[in-house]
Amino acid sequence: MQLKQKEINYNLLDDETKEILLYEINNHLLMDEKPSEYFNSILDVPIFQEHPFCMLYNLKKAEQSPVHHPEGNAWNHTMLVVDYAANKKQKSKNEKVFMWAALLHDIGKPPTTKVRKGKITSYDHEKVGAVMAREFLEKFTTDESFINEVCSLIRWHMQILHVVKNLPFGNIKDMKEETDVNEVALLGHCDRLGRKNPDVEKETNNIEVFLKKCMDFKE
Repeated sequence: MQLKQKEINYNLLDDETKEILLYEINNHLLMDEKPSEYFNSILDVPIFQEHPFCMLYNLKKAEQSPVHHPEGNAWNHTMLVVDYAANKKQKSKNEKVFMWAALLHDIGKPPTTKVRKGKITSYDHEKVGAVMAREFLEKFTTDESFINEVCSLIRWHMQILHVVKNLPFGNIKDMKEETDVNEVALLGHCDRLGRKNPDVEKETNNIEVFLKKCMDFKE
């Protein structure tokens, strides 16, 4: 997915146009200070509602807990996350992997979001999202290393919450085998700050606790 310049007609739905759109997305993810401005401008164009881009489009249909996500639906949250990530991507060992993981990190929410006992939940959205992200990326690239790295970050991005709170879902061992915990921490920090009025000090402290627990972990 190298940078590519070609005029795009967002009303066309053919495979060539989809490929051009992918390159456009890649360019904006890597070059824009606020990628959300581009994404919000194309949210309702016809091709963005076609497979596989519909995985992103459907985020606007996924409502979230107003307690944890006062910014609203999963699309609003994702846009805040990619903007934070664009600001932090220079800290990543692979900016392209990191930015694509930020964009796709919650695509598992639409199929997993349910109301349970009056609360909006999206259990296992990170696991479902990792599978969906692979399907998305395999439509356009055969770079298995890139795909695996993106999907692994998505799969483990909830571990910060699980590890810090000592929840049974925490799995430092497998996470460390599959991905770089520093990259998980960086993505997770953007995820936690990509909300309306986040507690920056608290979330930054949680990242430090997460990294220390990972460092101290012994099998």
